Parts: sequence; structure tokens; C-alpha cells
Amino acid sequence: MQNTYISSLIFAFLTSISVATMAGPSTKQEAPTPITAQMAKTEQFTKVDLNAADAETLRRDLFGIGAAKAMAIIAYRESNGPFTAVDELLEVKGIGKALLEKNRERLAIN
Repeated sequence: MQNTYISSLIFAFLTSISVATMAGPSTKQEAPTPITAQMAKTEQFTKVDLNAADAETLRRDLFGIGAAKAMAIIAYRESNGPFTAVDELLEVKGIGKALLEKNRERLAIN
């Protein structure tokens, strides 16, 4: 009886060690990319022409611009003529200074 008990304990111990070593990663994981490197990647973008971009381009390429704001930008452009300055975007309903500043480097007037 005592021999069976010790054998069971040894078996349980060896099994748990085996499972623990197999559960861990077998290769060294890559270190996460630093935020500065991620920001450098996001700086590689094409400028969005406010006078030529369609709603999908505005929505896809600008921060904080969804379908409704993209349509508002196009509606403003159609009713008031082409934008003459990036700051004129503040006249569009739903676009504030903070949103403009987030996107200023992405915007162009051609």
C-alpha cells in the first residue's frame, strides 16, 4: 500500500513537471515594438486633399472621422466651394480644434 502511494506521488510530480515544461513557449518571444517605432510607422502616410477626397478616403485616412463627418465635409465643400485653407475645416459641423490638430499633417489643399 505504501509502495503504491509513493509511486503515485512520484508519478504525479513527474507528470506536473512534464506538463509545465511543455506548456511554456518553446521559443523566445519577440519584444513588443516600442511606441516610438509604432509612431514612426504611422507617420508614413499620404496627404488627403480636402477638395478631391471622397467620403471613404476621408473616413479611412483621417483620425476621428467617421462616415457622418466625412459626408459633412463633402456637403460643406459642395455648398461653399472648395476649401481654401485647412483651418476652414473648422466650419464643418462636428469638426473641432482638437480633431483638426490630430489631422493637420495629413491634410492638404490642392
